[in-house]
Parts: sequence; C-alpha cells; structure tokens
Amino acid sequence: MSQLPLRAQLASALGRTAATLSRATGRGDGSVIGGRVGLMLEPDLLRQLAADRRLALVSATNGKTTTTRLITSALRQLGEVATNAFGANMPAGHVSALSSAKEAPYAVLEVDEKYLPEVLDTTQAGVVCLMNLSRDQMDRAGEIWLLAQKWRRALAAQSTLVIANCDDPLVAWAATGSARVTWVSAGQRWREDSWCCPECGGPLDRKGVDWACRECAFRRPTPSWVLDGEDVIDPRGQRWRLDLQLPGQANRANAAIALATVAAFGLEPGHALLGLREVTSVAGRYTTVERDGRSLRLLLAKNPAGWLEAFDVADPSLPIILSVNAQGPDGRDTSWLWDIDYRILRGRPVLVTGERSRDLALRLYVAGVPFQLCESFGQAVAVLPPGRIDVIANYTAFQQIRTEFGRAE
Repeated sequence: MSQLPLRAQLASALGRTAATLSRATGRGDGSVIGGRVGLMLEPDLLRQLAADRRLALVSATNGKTTTTRLITSALRQLGEVATNAFGANMPAGHVSALSSAKEAPYAVLEVDEKYLPEVLDTTQAGVVCLMNLSRDQMDRAGEIWLLAQKWRRALAAQSTLVIANCDDPLVAWAATGSARVTWVSAGQRWREDSWCCPECGGPLDRKGVDWACRECAFRRPTPSWVLDGEDVIDPRGQRWRLDLQLPGQANRANAAIALATVAAFGLEPGHALLGLREVTSVAGRYTTVERDGRSLRLLLAKNPAGWLEAFDVADPSLPIILSVNAQGPDGRDTSWLWDIDYRILRGRPVLVTGERSRDLALRLYVAGVPFQLCESFGQAVAVLPPGRIDVIANYTAFQQIRTEFGRAE
C-alpha cells in the first residue's frame, strides 16, 4: 500500500492513541473516539486510509453486522482484513477500523444506511452489499423510500459492483441504479414495507418469491445466487450446504450474500464456507451467558423486521425476557411495537423489562399475551427457575445486558 501523507500519518497515530486510552480507562472500546480524533486533524483521512485497498461496504436495515463478520471471516484466508467488528458503522468508526489495520490489503466495513452514499463517494469501494430495507429509527433516518432513492443515485454515480438481494423490491430498485449488479435471492420474510412499486407507486403482485409491478415494467431481477433452504446454489448451479453455527433463516440469508461477495474477491464457495462456519456469535448476538444456574441466550431485535427474525430463532418451549429502551441509538419513537405480531409468544412465560417496558406491556396486553412486568433485567432473571432462557432486546437494552455480563462476545 502507498505511504500516507505525513498529516494523515499523524492523525491516524493520534487517533489510535485516543482509542487505546479509551479502552484503558474503561470509557469504551475506542472504535469511535479514535476516528473522531483522526478526522478532526485530517478531514480527508477516510479517503486516504481507504485508498489502494480492496474494499467492500455492507449496508442494510438488519443483518449488516453479521454479514460483515461473515465476509471478513472468509476473506481472512486471502490476507489481513480491516473491519469495524464492533459495529461502529459511521465515518469515525470506519477511520478507526482502517487505521488499526493500516497495512491490511482488504477491508470490509459495515455502513449505516443513511451514511452509505457519503461513505461510498469517499472510499470509492469496489464492492457494495445491499440486503434489505425496512422501517427503523424513523425519527433519524426518515422514510425508507427516500433512503432507497439516495442509494440509487449514489450507485449510479459509481462503477462499483453491487451484490444485492433481489427479493427485496426496495433494494432491487436501488441497485438497478448501478451498471454492475450480482443478484442474490436471499429471501424477504418482512414484506410490510414493500407492497408498492418504488418505480411508479403501483401495487406489487407477489407469487412465492417472485414479485412484479402491476402498473409498470419493474419486476424481480433474475438471481445468479440462490438461497434454497440450507443450501446456496452458485451461478454454475452447484449446491453448497451452509452448516452454519449461527441460527435461523436470517443468518442463512446473510451467508448467501457473503458467499456472493467473497466470490467477487476471487474466493470459491468451498473455501469461503470454512470461514463462515467459524463464526459462532457477532458482537454478543446469539451468545449464551450463565447466571445462577440459568443459561441466557442473547438475541438482538431493533425494529419490526428484526423481531420477526428473532422470533424465528427463539425456542417456543423456553421462557423469554423482552427488553426495550428508546434512547438515541434506538430511536425515541416506540410506535413500531404495534407493527409486530406478538401472538407467537402465547403459551410461554414472558417477562418484560427495559426503560420502555410499559409501552411493550400495553402492546402485549392488547395482543392477549400474558406477561410479568419487571423493574430490572436482574429481577426478570431471578423470577425464572434455573434452566435455559431466551432474551430479546433492542439496541441499547442489548448493550446494557452485554455490559452486565462483561461485554459477552
């Protein structure tokens, strides 16, 4: 890789020092503060750090942290990979990730949906992965149709190769702005945000996985990679059994996107799967922690689509603890709770906690789901007898629980 200019070297070094001090003093993992310091000293630092690397950007409403981890795990067979493993997915986090592995020839960066156009323009990434778009933090990100439009314009201005989920109409519409697209059929369980055509506004007709606009020519693109149950079918028609350690349909979809992405880097599926199968948890997601004879499995769900996937993974025979906050990173508006069908929880013990536990309690009451309201997560755990327990929490509630267990990985 080419040598950074002196100013960029100094900014990068001071950023790494700030990150180290943040970790040493217990104020954080350093994945944001280091980048902020670096960008203050050299506003062009992200572009300079990204230059001369083979770089993939990963963006979606749900699954981008996991998919980033899967791609990174596979690509490490080719060489060192710079990545924002802790999910700091805005420019400061990207600077920290690239600065901490400044000699890595490869980089895989998770990117917040709102920041994707800016980061793509700055880094000139060779590959962009787009998986899904649904309502999330509406008070911050705004309407997802507008977000898809911004993606489309940004991709049309670049020669980037786009790896896109053709089963999500909004993602497909955004990706058609690019001249180079690899289509992946990764599925779309949550469809409540994509019943209308993003091209003309007409109704979308659906038949199985296929969809097409009733009013214009916009329809589902033909995929070259297909997720079929436990298998992924590659462009040559060969089947590859995933055998992931991560649970659920959503993670199989993430893996299909990951396989298509690493293929663009020249890594064959047979070799890539070795890396994908090594991933057992992602930033605490799916981790099992122990307390007083209780085994708690931690699941993250931040929005209606994410809760649908969490219910798919949760064991219906186990008691479940639900925790909801509404801090800045979560979005202040909890009205999205009413878009989730909680009736699937009937018949199992349900405990409710978190800063906005009463919002969730009202939603469960209306859905006819019996529950017990608890003042703290610790109280909820103590109420249940020893054994296995599932825990579903939104973002800051999830991080608080992780911290309580020593930032479980």
